Amino acid sequence: MAEQLNGTTLELEVALSRVGGDAELLKEIASLFLEEYPKVLMDLRDALTREDGRLLERTAHGLKGSVSNFGARAAVEAAFRLENMGRARQFNEVDRALNTLEHALAALRPELESL
Repeated sequence: MAEQLNGTTLELEVALSRVGGDAELLKEIASLFLEEYPKVLMDLRDALTREDGRLLERTAHGLKGSVSNFGARAAVEAAFRLENMGRARQFNEVDRALNTLEHALAALRPELESL
């Protein structure tokens, strides 16, 4: 069974397994993610504003891969939903899906900071 830090979004066992049990490497990856994800969110907002399905799909796909490293299922699911919306060029629910993603990432942030 996966252990969850603070009982919320980071699945520590999953995250550690992705880095071969190397806690220092996990900490470095988390730090890099924390620096980069605000720009990714801006790119997603830009894709929505411009109704650029390709950018939305590509950016959400990359973010999905990043958050999957932490076992953050809510963020993975939200990014996957955005990826599919971009692929289908359907923008009517993107703002709502993006808000869901932002909330999931906001919940994940303090857990990553505490590593």
